[in-house]
Amino acid sequence: MDPAPKSPTASEKRRRPRLSIQAVATYLKETPIRSLATLGRSAELAANILRHTVSDTIALRLPLEEVTTQMWKLLKVTALPALLMAVPIGAEVSVQVGGIMNQVGANSLAGAASGLGVVGQGAPMAAGLLMSGAAASAIASDLGARAIREEIEAIRVMGIDPVQRLVVPRFIAMIAIAPMLCIVIVAAGVSAGLVISANVNDVVPGSFWQSFGSFATPTDLAFSVLKSVIFAALVVLIASLRGLEAKGGPKGVANAVNASVVLSVFCIFMTNLMISQLQMMFFPARLA
Repeated sequence: MDPAPKSPTASEKRRRPRLSIQAVATYLKETPIRSLATLGRSAELAANILRHTVSDTIALRLPLEEVTTQMWKLLKVTALPALLMAVPIGAEVSVQVGGIMNQVGANSLAGAASGLGVVGQGAPMAAGLLMSGAAASAIASDLGARAIREEIEAIRVMGIDPVQRLVVPRFIAMIAIAPMLCIVIVAAGVSAGLVISANVNDVVPGSFWQSFGSFATPTDLAFSVLKSVIFAALVVLIASLRGLEAKGGPKGVANAVNASVVLSVFCIFMTNLMISQLQMMFFPARLA
């Protein structure tokens, strides 16, 4: 029979950490200050990225070889997952909406559902989540590893701006591949929706494309591409800031990657909500 558990002594009770009112007050006081400081550093980094991008473009000093290399690296980790994500997105929209349309006898509007669902929301969100998951982790881990090896400080000592040398090529590369990912997801998602609608819901392909063209306007596609470009800029900004500020060895790199992915996803959802609201206010959905 196990002996009865011993009650803690007075000294053990004193050694246990206790959550005091002062600790809570300190946390509530310092957290907003640290958050504002992070926003300030993010704004400063964004200004530096834009300044170097514009100045290097005008002076024809962009490292095109580095930009091409970064584009290839980012495409390798996002292109195939984008295609794999697009197919179930289009199929899911067709399956969910097709059942309801069969009940009300509106199968001819299956293309409209794919147009509004895949083009308007599915494609930019899928592209943003891919960039925040795969591309952000790649950027944050690369810059974080350089930071803990003190390569960033060595670059500064040599008189080279690490933002200009390391961040700007990644920024341009991400901006360049974002529309590609969005267009790939749109094409694959709509094609999957067409296949499901034609073979499962008995929708005539001509009717599908007619309703798709009536509801999915070029404005929707333009906003979809615009969203993906804005998401790409946010992902690079957050991942670069976390990577450059990584410290504490491998654990610091892991924390930087985790923070960059989480913050990127949060910012993408909030930005998508704001842009969608502005689109509905100034460009309401209507027949083409």
